[in-house]
Amino acid sequence: MKTTRPTIKNIKAAKKRISAVVQKTPLLENLQYSAIYSANVLLKREDLQQVRSYKIRGAYNKIAQHPEVNHVVCASAGNHAQGVAYTCRKLGIQGTIFMPVTTPNQKIEQVKMFGHDKVEVKLIGDTFDETGKFAKEFCQQNSYLYIPPFDDNEIIEGQATIALEILEKYQQAIDYLFLPVGGGGLASGISTVFKDLSPNTKIIGVEPKDAASMQAAFTANKVVKLDKINGFVDGAAVQQVGEITYQICKDNIDEIITVDDGLICQTILNLYNKDAIVVEPAGALSLAGLEQYANKIKNKTVVCILSGSNNDITRIEEIREKALLYGGLKHYFMVRFPQRAGALKEFVAEILGENDDITYFQYHKKHNRAHGPAIVGIELKNTRDFKPLVKRMKAKDFYSDYLNDKPELFSMMM
Repeated sequence: MKTTRPTIKNIKAAKKRISAVVQKTPLLENLQYSAIYSANVLLKREDLQQVRSYKIRGAYNKIAQHPEVNHVVCASAGNHAQGVAYTCRKLGIQGTIFMPVTTPNQKIEQVKMFGHDKVEVKLIGDTFDETGKFAKEFCQQNSYLYIPPFDDNEIIEGQATIALEILEKYQQAIDYLFLPVGGGGLASGISTVFKDLSPNTKIIGVEPKDAASMQAAFTANKVVKLDKINGFVDGAAVQQVGEITYQICKDNIDEIITVDDGLICQTILNLYNKDAIVVEPAGALSLAGLEQYANKIKNKTVVCILSGSNNDITRIEEIREKALLYGGLKHYFMVRFPQRAGALKEFVAEILGENDDITYFQYHKKHNRAHGPAIVGIELKNTRDFKPLVKRMKAKDFYSDYLNDKPELFSMMM
């Protein structure tokens, strides 16, 4: 039996339904990335929603279609939870939000703030999959309505309203559309509209390299569950995409690509430092994907979705570190200090370049600090300074090992 799919008629109805609650976010040319790629790069600013992500669209669209319901349940570590909480407050119904015990307190507080006295947060389970299992069991036991994060037509139709806004705002040809992909709700919704109303637009889905569940499904020609994922891009870190979303994306999306966490982090910093735009890792996915299409998008019109801005300020140092490592500007070494007086002073004066900076220093053998090896982190101003630095270290017998390409050893020593 063929599964029903979202329709343009339903998506247009969803747009009308959510119009009083959801922001009609701007579609803006980004001068920075337009210059980098010699293209007309337009950003759909879903980071400017009231709940700082597009998730309010799907959540409100679904819940509003069930006026007989007075209690809803969802499982989420962030944006979906906030969308459901905000909807509960707007519609005056109760909600129970299940979140993993590992959820940062900032996100928990945001959910409580948006839901006010209409939601209760339950922390249970170490992963989203575990949390979702508990949420569904709770829902069934109490006969409440479960609000899935992505694999549901009413959710997908709500997210798809973004595409209608894009095409209303920009009525010229759009050559490329880059979409962030997590569970596939956003990607399947927007791609449905574009395939119908802008069929010549090339649609590119972008996933985190270490959580590429949609790409795995494309390769296997079926939904698969990844054994392990990296949760850094938490808004798109999904072990298994939806059955509905997979089928739609497979038919509509021209290619799924993956991007490294470091490039995502560099994109976050670029947007913040040059455009004063704050995005979360998932929010930077689509823009980070342009690098792989640099030659193809030259002189083209390109739309990227900035899907959210729920970024915890405590992550900034980690984001900066990943960006520097990816860009070849941060390097960690095991440094062997020679058995001679003044070796440390010599290292600083003669080994480091004029613009090199020590950002981490830790003796590995703390009982022998005078002569023991140390882990040294060095930040460079330019990637071309790396080889001369290593050459000087080896010539003076300081070099012991390079740790950037030995992540397991590196993590044990830090």
